[in-house]
Amino acid sequence: MPGSTFGKYFRVTTWGESHGPALGCVVDGCPAGLPLSEADLQPYLDRRKPGTSAVTTSRKEEDLVEILSGVFEGKTTGAPISLMIRNTSQRSGDYGNLADTYRPGHADYTFDRKYGIRDYRGGGRSSGRETAARVAAGAIAMQLLNTLGISLYAGTVAIGPVRMSAEKLAACRREDFIRARENAVVMPDAEMAKEAAAYIETCRMQRDSAGGIVECRIDGVPAGLGETVFDKLDALLGQALFSIGAVKAVEIGDGVQVVGQKGSENNDPIRRKDGKTVFDSNHAGGILGGMSNGDRIVVKAHFKPTPSIYQPQDTIKKDGSETVLEIVGRHDPVVAPRAVVVVEAMCALTLADLLLANMGARIEYLRKIYADA
Repeated sequence: MPGSTFGKYFRVTTWGESHGPALGCVVDGCPAGLPLSEADLQPYLDRRKPGTSAVTTSRKEEDLVEILSGVFEGKTTGAPISLMIRNTSQRSGDYGNLADTYRPGHADYTFDRKYGIRDYRGGGRSSGRETAARVAAGAIAMQLLNTLGISLYAGTVAIGPVRMSAEKLAACRREDFIRARENAVVMPDAEMAKEAAAYIETCRMQRDSAGGIVECRIDGVPAGLGETVFDKLDALLGQALFSIGAVKAVEIGDGVQVVGQKGSENNDPIRRKDGKTVFDSNHAGGILGGMSNGDRIVVKAHFKPTPSIYQPQDTIKKDGSETVLEIVGRHDPVVAPRAVVVVEAMCALTLADLLLANMGARIEYLRKIYADA
């Protein structure tokens, strides 16, 4: 199946299905000498795994990651790193009525039209469970970024109509985003987190679901990552985030709000302070002309409501006949909270790839590597 590999230099290929024996990934291009163990990766998987709060599916998966290759004596060797996460809580019987029926809002119909065959147990490759492998790979990328002083963190900033204002977001610090991991909806504002949880519960009582927005902030990125034409940093971040199944929109910086601004309002004044280039504002979200400008990168991913809802829905069967479907099984009432770490992972993979690509941007970079070799 094409399209299961992301990145050019820091390459990730994911494999496996929602109800298969396991899923995982192969990470190729990770530099040798990076300290790495399963204990470094597991905290990220724990943030994504199901069954951890009232706003996630009741499916219980330990999501224990195993490193099968590419690490020796606690450090990466430069060889491909193979990671595996075993599935332990499949209930494939919940999906028996979907063998010939398409779920509205899912990839069932399009998958069948493309391949003529599909794994109807939880969606197979198109299941959100595939993102566990991305998180494992992204955790490696984050280890790499951390060694270079780059940090990223994300949180839920909207659930349905409960949305943090621009003023509230401006007041949020890194500590607020980290602390948000302690509440069920991963929202940096504690009071709004309670409102969001109440809204999700209302949707659940109505046998419905909710959408949400995840904001990711990236600090410490040097200026000059990304290219000016097709491989723009914002374009690649968009590709990375749009590859997450439920994402329907991506914003960089002020995003869609720039339509209502004038140039004098949207431009970020540039100054020199203490020998460094600084910006008075960050409407651009840390990216100019497709390249990082050294300021904080701010990106938002908009998630649609979970399509698996416990209501009768009109649909068709494989033979084209119309029917009414009532979905059973275990499903998240909202995607965004568990997707926070997935957004972090995809942003980290994008940056790791571009950091390696940038090594050949200037001759002096190559001289630093090879002059004394």
